[in-house]
Amino acid sequence: MGIRAILAITAKELNSYFASFIAYAVVAGFLFVTGAFFSLSVLLSRQVNLRFTLTDVAIILLFVSPAITMRLLSEEQASGTLELLVTSPIREAEIVLGKFLAALVFLVIMLAATAYYPLLLISYSQPDPGPIAAAYLGLFLQGAAFISLGLFISALTRNQVVAYIFTFGLLLIIWLFEAISGIFGGQVGSILSSLAFYNHFVDFPKGVVDTKDVVFYISVVVFGLVLAERVLESRRWR
Repeated sequence: MGIRAILAITAKELNSYFASFIAYAVVAGFLFVTGAFFSLSVLLSRQVNLRFTLTDVAIILLFVSPAITMRLLSEEQASGTLELLVTSPIREAEIVLGKFLAALVFLVIMLAATAYYPLLLISYSQPDPGPIAAAYLGLFLQGAAFISLGLFISALTRNQVVAYIFTFGLLLIIWLFEAISGIFGGQVGSILSSLAFYNHFVDFPKGVVDTKDVVFYISVVVFGLVLAERVLESRRWR
């Protein structure tokens, strides 16, 4: 696999992000909403911790992640450049990984911007750094899983709005699997509960990093990337 090709695609996508007004709007909206939740959490709970705020950030990513991924491959299809990519010497896996890494870097930049909140708390108190670090790890893993699935959906359509809607719908349904599992019960309910995004994130803000949660998110990332690669491969043979 060509590392240079992957990095070239990553750099190109990052340039596209920061050349777009939408990207800045997404970041501004993300920071505004997370800032509002942080302020409300501190004012209402009267507690100096980020547990509730970072749990809210995980929910906000349901809305933000589709905006990050909706254009990655759908825009290439709409402009006709995807055909050039898949018929070039660049492999499908390199295209997918390059796009994924660019979106992941963009996500990390957004999450890094929220580091202002724990730094603010540290300046006024002595919060436990363990749960904060674990929560950010959980946000990173969950965001990576969201991005991989969003990349797959983006590969299926040339319409960015459709990509956003279907990605958001898919993420929301999987997030709500725990609630849905109660309707079915039995083995089906148990399977749905084990696949629920929320169940695999909830322990991170408590400072608990469970191997099964890490493996779950990594598995979702691999699953989404493989699906996206298969979609691109099918285009090569059309």
